[in-house]
Amino acid sequence: MDSFTPFPALLGGILIGVGVSALYGGIGRIAGITGVVAGLADSVRDEISWRLLFLAGLVVGGLVLLIAAPQSFGTVDRSLPVLILAGLLVGYGARLGGGCTSGHGVCGNSRLSPRSMVATAIFMATGGFVVFVTNHLLGGRL
Repeated sequence: MDSFTPFPALLGGILIGVGVSALYGGIGRIAGITGVVAGLADSVRDEISWRLLFLAGLVVGGLVLLIAAPQSFGTVDRSLPVLILAGLLVGYGARLGGGCTSGHGVCGNSRLSPRSMVATAIFMATGGFVVFVTNHLLGGRL
């Protein structure tokens, strides 16, 4: 908690809320990344453009932040195979849970969806457990 920055965190939360609300209010779609990406494979033609624009906005936003404030990006002290495995497990969990942290945690909880509240609680508990086991029981060796 040494580097906690409440004002940038608040601004980020507001921007996420505005973006999610704009997508839902504008075209009636949930801003869950898993669903956006999965929908590219099975969407009808008029659904593909907004999905590609949404994903492009995520990439461009990240690049702008990288240029404007490179110190915002921390370092990762895990090996590439561990990161790949972690990504695959997160993707599997998102499909198993019927959505990801953005879909359930941001959009579902804001709509007071009981399913999303349970999914988010499971995401958070599992994440905390994995961090504890990895860093404290395995000594951060992975």
